[in-house]
Amino acid sequence: MTDGERRYAYGTGRRKTAIARVRVYPGQGTISINDREPLRHFGRSDLEQAALRPLQVTQTASRVHVLVKVEGGGISGQAGAVAHGLARALCVVDPGLRGVLKAAGLLRRDPREKERKKYGLKRARKAPQYTKR
Repeated sequence: MTDGERRYAYGTGRRKTAIARVRVYPGQGTISINDREPLRHFGRSDLEQAALRPLQVTQTASRVHVLVKVEGGGISGQAGAVAHGLARALCVVDPGLRGVLKAAGLLRRDPREKERKKYGLKRARKAPQYTKR
């Protein structure tokens, strides 16, 4: 595809502190995450499967070309962000897929974030050991 004819669907995915910008083009099924193959980027097959789950659920893996830029967080958060962004982009490509993706829980943004550390504590909730004397 040349720069003049950009026909792609866009989706932004977020998880923890990771942000994924996903572009879905009509194509032959190639997937690129930060200019690398998914398994090479994540290093673990379970994270690769988690990130590409929207393609498996909708059975569109062979019909689209996916280009992802992901930054922030760790690899687990990045995998969740890619899945969220990919699900959103697939909804733009085909609104009929929304029900399938929603039933699989892929359109909901996981709201869990790291809790801040409180003063007087060692971590967010861990208190120093109590001493009687």
